[in-house]
Amino acid sequence: MLAFVKKKWKWFVLGLVAPGFSLVLAWAVTWHFISSGGLIARQKPPAWETSLAGHILDLSVPNSARKLKNPLNPAVDGADSESGRLLYQLDCQSCHGCDGKGKTSAGSGFYPPPLDLSRDALESRGRMDGELFYFIRNGIRNTAMPGWQLPDREIWQIIVYIHNLPLTVAPDSKARSATARRLSATAHYVGSKACANCHAQIYNHWAKSLMANVVRDPRVHPGALVADFTASNNLVTFSTNDIALVYGSKWKQRYFKRIGADYYPLPAQWDITHALWRPYFARDDWWAPLYPPDNFKRPTGPTCDGCHSVNYDVQAKTVTEWNVGCEACHGPGSEHVRNPVDATIINPERLNFVQANDTCIQCHSQGRPVANPVNGMYYDWPVGFHMGEKLSDFWKLEAHKLGTTTFTHFPDGTAHKNRMQGNDFVLSHMYIHGVTCFTCHDPHGSDQAALLRKPASVLCLDCHGPGSPNGPHALTLQAHTHHKPGSKGSDCIACHMPPIAQTIADVNVRSHTFRFITPADSENLGIPNACNLCHKDKTTKWAEEALNNWNGVSPWRMNN
Repeated sequence: MLAFVKKKWKWFVLGLVAPGFSLVLAWAVTWHFISSGGLIARQKPPAWETSLAGHILDLSVPNSARKLKNPLNPAVDGADSESGRLLYQLDCQSCHGCDGKGKTSAGSGFYPPPLDLSRDALESRGRMDGELFYFIRNGIRNTAMPGWQLPDREIWQIIVYIHNLPLTVAPDSKARSATARRLSATAHYVGSKACANCHAQIYNHWAKSLMANVVRDPRVHPGALVADFTASNNLVTFSTNDIALVYGSKWKQRYFKRIGADYYPLPAQWDITHALWRPYFARDDWWAPLYPPDNFKRPTGPTCDGCHSVNYDVQAKTVTEWNVGCEACHGPGSEHVRNPVDATIINPERLNFVQANDTCIQCHSQGRPVANPVNGMYYDWPVGFHMGEKLSDFWKLEAHKLGTTTFTHFPDGTAHKNRMQGNDFVLSHMYIHGVTCFTCHDPHGSDQAALLRKPASVLCLDCHGPGSPNGPHALTLQAHTHHKPGSKGSDCIACHMPPIAQTIADVNVRSHTFRFITPADSENLGIPNACNLCHKDKTTKWAEEALNNWNGVSPWRMNN
């Protein structure tokens, strides 16, 4: 009996002590969590917490909200998108950033961080418009996301703009870069038509673009010939029967003749802007002295075809397809055709900023192969490079000595000729801040000039504007430009992207350094400036004096 009482007493005491001990332990753990910084917002949530919070957030949205559809016009250049941009910049950008990724001084300090609104994040999460509407209207408790007191239409306008946010990339993406390298080594090329079944809308849009129609066979595409072959011209020593391929349809058109397995440039080119014939013979390119002074001893394989085709084989002199096809940017697609998931194809949006931009720089740059000559021939494109690899292992940008004007560069290093957008862009602030070529351009095709995603006057304002940390630092756009709204001088690209890189004769394409070239630069270095490109009847001295009279303009930047 005594033993039984002792046993019961021991369990009684243990029943009293255990809860107390648990409370003390819980208090100690809580105290340690608080005193060691557990309540500060600078910490990054662990993966399990992020995943759990995401699932709880998904469960919090009523089915009725998920089913809501955006009733507004989704066009990137529509009135609703423009209204959404203004609302987003006013209410959302300080936390979510101009690209929706939340990498701002405010957003980076939140715990949990702001919801990632970038296209990649929304697509991977399967986030629907109704869910976004629910979050914007009601907020998210215990986060910095408020419930906005906005009319329904304004919320929908913000959502329209969210789908049109600028595309930027992360500074580093090692895991995805490794996947890209693996695909480059294991997959093979299948051609763009293999993409058409699953990506019909993108494929059909691309098929009408300049990317898909750089090089055409006039026997297959009779309308490809834009030159006037009816009038006699001493430059035109060939007939249309000699033309195997035509190159170009926007600025100029060149003509290639096939002899054996090679193509050779014919001696005249058509200036599309001025509708007249001009001679074609490369004299100033770095490789010109290394070839005989005869077009028919200069095959296009080494000098052109690597960038005007997909997977040009320097040994067999064959291509998977002519033009800039899907696999020129996404890499060989055989594994993706077999197993169409994200992991089996290269998406430049998911690469780091260097590799993402190298997608375009591989061809939109002036340079030389690291290994040259190849099989005794000098190549003007990165031989051996495939998407997923490191471009700088195959290609080096054209060198330039500051202070000198050359065929390729102005004295400050700005591009002097076409096909140097990449040379310019890597010098810009845009480049080092995660902006990519495809932030502004849509390589799949666009109804805008230069394959822009939006009209230039709208596009720049996605990231820039009065009050934006990205500038301009002025109360209004007019105060920054000193030109009337809607005028040519108020257009961002008129001043920051002047057309100074020659493509043919007096036809130029735009600079991509985004630097404002001053009249003083013209005086001291001979670089065309934006002011006098518009005000052709004025002198650089007049332009200098005008700028010096502007409020908010530093004389140190204008006169040096």
